[in-house]
Amino acid sequence: MIEWSEEDLMIRDAVRGWIDAEVRPSLDALESGELPPYDLLRSLYKTFGMDEMARSSFHARLAREREGGPADAEGSGDDRPGGGNAAMSMLPIIELCKVAPGLVSAMGVGLGLAAGTIMKRGTPEQKERWALPLLTMEKVGAWAITEPNSGSDAFGGMQATARRDGDEYVINGGKTFITNGPYADTIVFYCKLDDGAAPRDREILTFVLDRGMPGLEQSKPLRKMGLHSSPTGELFLDDVRAGADRLLASGSQGGRESARQNFVTERAGVAAMALGVIEECLKLSVEYAKTRELWGQRIGDFQLIQLKLAKMEVARLNVQNLVFRHIEMQRAGRAPTLAEASAMKLYAAQAASEVAQEAVQLFGGNGYMSEYRVEQLARDAKSFQIYAGTDEIQVTHIARDLLSR
Repeated sequence: MIEWSEEDLMIRDAVRGWIDAEVRPSLDALESGELPPYDLLRSLYKTFGMDEMARSSFHARLAREREGGPADAEGSGDDRPGGGNAAMSMLPIIELCKVAPGLVSAMGVGLGLAAGTIMKRGTPEQKERWALPLLTMEKVGAWAITEPNSGSDAFGGMQATARRDGDEYVINGGKTFITNGPYADTIVFYCKLDDGAAPRDREILTFVLDRGMPGLEQSKPLRKMGLHSSPTGELFLDDVRAGADRLLASGSQGGRESARQNFVTERAGVAAMALGVIEECLKLSVEYAKTRELWGQRIGDFQLIQLKLAKMEVARLNVQNLVFRHIEMQRAGRAPTLAEASAMKLYAAQAASEVAQEAVQLFGGNGYMSEYRVEQLARDAKSFQIYAGTDEIQVTHIARDLLSR
């Protein structure tokens, strides 16, 4: 794949029109936290029939599973917005990230991580009960793995526990930096089985929890540097009782493998998010370079400004190629390895942050003002280098794969 097809471009233009009409006028309210993103995302889904596509795909997949047929190929994209249509899954991400990247974080965690985990590890009953309302955006989902004292050591440093008590589990612990945490209706929660083993060696369990369960507290949105349109919060669990019906199957390698599969999904998706930011920063910078004048000429005539624009274009082409490669893999029914997804994320995240910072510099004093928008995009892009694993963690995963060959 070397370019978007005519059908892809029609989808892109339709999504752009919806964003211009619905998202841009609401940007100030999203940035201030006054407007949670979920009604806008539901409107996107209904406008383009993505909720019905998700529902249809879900029922077809579940019917195959109940008949004993094969599950969908890994990486087919059926759990993503747009179902198996790779362009329909990527283009809304790219276009939304030009205006409000936080909307994509809020959407992606509910769909790709929370619903995705349930679809991979749940029973048919669990999928119908919890995954379907997430896939259609009827409910808001959160994926809770990060803790205050664990950071990048998500598994080893995990302190949240589940203790068996008869036919139930009693869960205690806290999570932080949880996307959608303040508003989540459904929470996929990772913790360790309290069985007397050494803390770092304990089995990882994954539960599905609901808002309002006794002992479960969801914080108000946290204040943060960027991604203001994506509410982030903390979770506190004090003797939350969960039946076995809320426990997802661990699989052959336990909850760790479930989380790793989600890291692949999340990290590969960052490339599309980064492309949106890069394209918008480049567009705004070119427009500014054409109209801003200094010493009697437009700044675009200065070679230093031209160098900045040229580097932005190189970054755009490179990240776009990563996105095209990922789409081709989806179409072929293949998912990237963890190392491949880490490489995609590492390069794309750094490129987006660098381009956004250069855009601020190109705008000068105006770039530091929120009305020129590159200020917001620079703050938002920085998050790409931190969430879904820091740049440093991506380097570790890439190098380990290379050294193991």
